[in-house]
Amino acid sequence: MKLPLRWRCLPVSELFDVQLGKMLNEKAKMGESHQPYLTNFNVQWGRFVLSTLNTMHFTDREKEKFALKFGDLVVCEGGDVGRCAIWRDAVKPCYYQKALHRLRPRSDDIVSEFMLAYMQSIAGTKLLSDLTSHSSIAHLTREKLLQLDVLLPPLSEQRKIADILTTWDAALEKLDALIAAKERRKVALMRQLLTGRARFPAAAKAPWTRVRMGDLLKRVFRPVAWTADMPLSLVSLRRRCGGLFRRPDVLGADYKTHDLHELEPDDFLVSKRQVAHGAWALVPPDFAGTHVSKEYAIFVNAAPERLHMPFFAWLAQTSRMIRLARVASTGVHIEKLIFDPDVFLRESIRLPGTVVEQQRIAATLDASQAELQCLRAQRAALDQQKRGLMQRLLTGKVRVE
Repeated sequence: MKLPLRWRCLPVSELFDVQLGKMLNEKAKMGESHQPYLTNFNVQWGRFVLSTLNTMHFTDREKEKFALKFGDLVVCEGGDVGRCAIWRDAVKPCYYQKALHRLRPRSDDIVSEFMLAYMQSIAGTKLLSDLTSHSSIAHLTREKLLQLDVLLPPLSEQRKIADILTTWDAALEKLDALIAAKERRKVALMRQLLTGRARFPAAAKAPWTRVRMGDLLKRVFRPVAWTADMPLSLVSLRRRCGGLFRRPDVLGADYKTHDLHELEPDDFLVSKRQVAHGAWALVPPDFAGTHVSKEYAIFVNAAPERLHMPFFAWLAQTSRMIRLARVASTGVHIEKLIFDPDVFLRESIRLPGTVVEQQRIAATLDASQAELQCLRAQRAALDQQKRGLMQRLLTGKVRVE
């Protein structure tokens, strides 16, 4: 590979002093001089999670050897191999466990911020994978890490690249914070609106009422008839209200006639084996004509004048409704519970007094969810743009003088 002008290719061994952390053992647990230390969990890409820090005993000699210093690059040795962040003395003193490598620049030829960006750019690539041992858990040993080649621009260009990518990281971090705040807001809205604690002024006079599920929903069966070579569009449900997803097409000959049923828009679909984990959802229009196996129960709205199905779909995401699903299931272990539709229809729930209020609640929560989806799409696009920029900057295809 031809290097860009004034770039070098050097192994980690020439650029950093690399040290694995201290092994946690019984002696370390029992000693008197307990100190906080980082483990794999505490190190995320470009940041540290310091809300929970473990402690163990360090001798005076070990404190000198394993103490983190400002600017050290802390790299995960196992798990998400290569994940790293730069230590900024957020906790002082602080040490690190054997699951982590500490990289300390040997000279001013490299800055840690550039190396962090370089590790991000090669994460998941063949370059890093070839140095990783793959047993039960992936590991990047110290010996292999020392052999890792780094494409190194001049120091001034390193700093400029690091500054550019740090700006993108700051934008992503702020967007993550905004998404987290909007998610908390949606959860708060659900808690208030789906329990009647908060009411719309026009609907405040109509009390919530308790209604039997069987007066609102009706179970339906739509067995599919087909020829042996007819393709089927199968769907499944994800756990905890994750929504529907399409499975690869199969031929009808793979199933008996009574095994599959056809879906229509606004069906309420329940996974009989996973409902205890919240695997149920309202069928959207674009899933009309798809099929599910006999492991699913299908309900339709039996009282449109009393129930707005999008509202019921939001209500189904509450812990109260998940508990009702568990009560309506039989079995000795949560992973083996089987949902009984007849028992479920005998349960009762509280509903707003009018369908109009249900519609307003559903519309409010739909808008909150749509805003979150837009922000997540924006975040994914920004992250993709950053990755493309990294690939150009860190290979010298685009130079920043």
